[in-house]
Amino acid sequence: MSEGAVIAPVRKLVHVRAPIDHAFDVFTRGLTRWWPHTYGVGRKPIEKVLLEPKLGGRWLEIAEDGTATTVATITLWEPPHRFVMLWQIDAQWKPNAAMRSEVDVQFVVEGADVTRVELLHHKFETMGSEAGASMRRDVEGGWPGLLQRFVAEAERSPTSS
Repeated sequence: MSEGAVIAPVRKLVHVRAPIDHAFDVFTRGLTRWWPHTYGVGRKPIEKVLLEPKLGGRWLEIAEDGTATTVATITLWEPPHRFVMLWQIDAQWKPNAAMRSEVDVQFVVEGADVTRVELLHHKFETMGSEAGASMRRDVEGGWPGLLQRFVAEAERSPTSS
């Protein structure tokens, strides 16, 4: 871990026209449907992207050759309200189990069929100041488009997933 100043977190918020259970399910169990298979850190081409839905579960990329690459590990699992992952990617976008930035995703009911999804990606300073600042810049620009893909999939797909 690096000593020094805290690097500002990245906070993103979207609203999904779907019940909370469905929104959580599409984000977690439906990851391969909305995460672009070109956004990978493992071997290419990517066949699927999945999240093992449990405490200690992993965010995995599965390449067409069957190679599995761990992207993150779940450290808190509270369906359908919240999950937290250790993001195990370094500043060069390579898998690295020593990396410890965190992605905290919360789902909040805002109406019968509306869910607010709040994403907090933080603890970049655990990567060191330069690498952490680089990762922060990258995810600040990346999460908005990814979350819009999630919203589109959650609103498109039937609520009986």
